Amino acid sequence: MRRVNKDERARISFTLNGRAVAGDAESRMLLTDFLRYVVGATGTHVGCEHGVCGCCTVLIDGAAVRGCLTLAVQAEGRAVTTVEALASPDGSLSALQQAFQQHHALQCGFCTPGILMSFTDYLARNPHPTEDEIRKVLSGHLCRCTGYAGIVAAVLAVSSNLP
Repeated sequence: MRRVNKDERARISFTLNGRAVAGDAESRMLLTDFLRYVVGATGTHVGCEHGVCGCCTVLIDGAAVRGCLTLAVQAEGRAVTTVEALASPDGSLSALQQAFQQHHALQCGFCTPGILMSFTDYLARNPHPTEDEIRKVLSGHLCRCTGYAGIVAAVLAVSSNLP
């Protein structure tokens, strides 16, 4: 087995929100840091850095993952989606983002990108969740501002319009 120097840098490339990106990363660099500081995708937030709060949630190959628990090198050759991809190129919000706005499901907005990404994944797999299922997904996220009622209402509203 080859030993890797912790300061060794690797060139990594992947698809970010539909476009190819590449950059150098130390073997121990977290995906969140690579996204924010190497490729400039600052919508992904870092909260607890322990995978507990959910602020850093992104999609890798369509599945929600904690960016603070994922090494940047693990994204090599994969498709990474961040909150920046949810709005259309013209700036119009996705249905989920609109529902969050209409149901006052965000206040300070720090946790919102991670929550939006978790529900983007979840609604793709389960387009008509129950309130209990929505709350179970939310249990993986910490929000200090909203009290969660608006988030639940927003997800229920958007899911009622899905095929």
